[in-house]
Amino acid sequence: MTTISNEPINKTYVISVSLLIFVLPILSYGVEQAFHHTPISYTGWAKWFLFYASGCRLLLAGIRQVSKPAFTAKVIFHMKGTESYPVIRELGFSNICTGLVAIAAFFIPAWRIVSAFSSGLYYGLAGVMHLVKTPASVNEKFALYTDLLVFALLAIQFVQLT
Repeated sequence: MTTISNEPINKTYVISVSLLIFVLPILSYGVEQAFHHTPISYTGWAKWFLFYASGCRLLLAGIRQVSKPAFTAKVIFHMKGTESYPVIRELGFSNICTGLVAIAAFFIPAWRIVSAFSSGLYYGLAGVMHLVKTPASVNEKFALYTDLLVFALLAIQFVQLT
């Protein structure tokens, strides 16, 4: 049995992820509803969720991984040394591309199904990886729960779009 380490919670990470998957999609949809008075629907909210949780979150993560691979290596994966940096940068390129597709899908609705599928699958696989590994810190537990939540909500969106 793995115990949770005494590693302090990364407040910046928790706040930014919480803003991107909880606060901003709800706030943006609420503002849209206030101005357009359209019927409340999961589909209306889901476009904002896809934009923020997949688009902005993955784009920002990718930029961070490309520009500062040490953070991902040391804080997320607990790796020592710099030999993992080229691989983390490539992960960053992938996250940038996936994030940009989700942002574009906000403006090109036909892309939403593809974005929900690919980014949802990414979050689902990442969540399973966290689950199998057994989180060693509060930060990893937070990543586990939020990855699986985003996966579930994007899976619902994908099913609705098919």
